[in-house]
Amino acid sequence: MYNYNIIIVGVEFMSLSPKDVLNKNKNLNKRVAVEKIKVDDVTIDDLRFNGKNYAEYINLNSLLENVSSCQISDAYKGISSRSGTIQNIKPVNNQKVWGKIFTAKTACDDWGTSAQAIDNAEPGDILFFKVDGEEKAIWGELASSCARDNGIKATVIYGSARDLDALLYMDYPVFASNFCPNAGSPLGLGTLNETIEVEDVIINPGDFFFGDESGIVIIPKELFAKTMVATLAVKIKEAGIIEDINCGKTLAEIVGLK
Repeated sequence: MYNYNIIIVGVEFMSLSPKDVLNKNKNLNKRVAVEKIKVDDVTIDDLRFNGKNYAEYINLNSLLENVSSCQISDAYKGISSRSGTIQNIKPVNNQKVWGKIFTAKTACDDWGTSAQAIDNAEPGDILFFKVDGEEKAIWGELASSCARDNGIKATVIYGSARDLDALLYMDYPVFASNFCPNAGSPLGLGTLNETIEVEDVIINPGDFFFGDESGIVIIPKELFAKTMVATLAVKIKEAGIIEDINCGKTLAEIVGLK
C-alpha cells in the first residue's frame, strides 16, 4: 500500500492543460497526481506515445508508476475472478516494468531463439519466453545488454537465466523461474510471437505485462482498459484506508471485523 499523495523524486506532478496537448514539444516525462489521473478512455495502445495520444499516455504512465503488481492483480481479480499471476516466475533484479508482450517458445538448449526474439521484437516490448526445461539457461548478460540497446524493456523466462553476477546490477529487468550457470547452443529452432500457455495462463502476443518486486501479472489485451480503471479504484481505496489508519482506526475496524 502507498500513501494517497505520492511524489516521485525529481518529477513534478501537475494537471494537463490544453497547452500541453497542443504543444509540439510534448514533455513525455510529465506526470499527474494520483487523484487527478483519468484512465476512462485509455487503451493498451496508449502504452506508447503515437503523437496524438499525449493525455492518455501521460495519465496511463502516471498510474502505472504509482501502483504495484499486487494492486493490478487485485483489480484484475475483481473483473475476471483470476489473479493473472504466474507463481513460479520471480524477479531477478527487483525492477518495476510494464509493456506489451512479445512471446517466444523454445527448448532449454537453444539460446539462439533468444537472439532472434531480440531482433524481431519492437522497442518497448517485453520478451516472454516459455522454455521446455530449466537444465540450461537461454538468457544472460550479453542477451540483456543487446535487448536493452534495442529498446526492449524487459525479459521474462519460464525457464533459466544465468550471469546473475551481472544481471543483479544491470538497468534491465529480468524475471525467471530458475537460474543455472550453463547454456545451450545458438540453434534458433523456437517459435516467435505465437500464443503460449504457462501454468494455465494463456498468453497472447500483445497482452499486458506488469512486473515488480512482488512478482508478475499478465492481463489479456481485451481486458486492459477495464483493468486500468479498476486498478485506479484500488489505488484510491487503499490510499483512503491508509488515511483512516493514520487517523487512528484499526484495520479490523476498517474492514468490518470489529
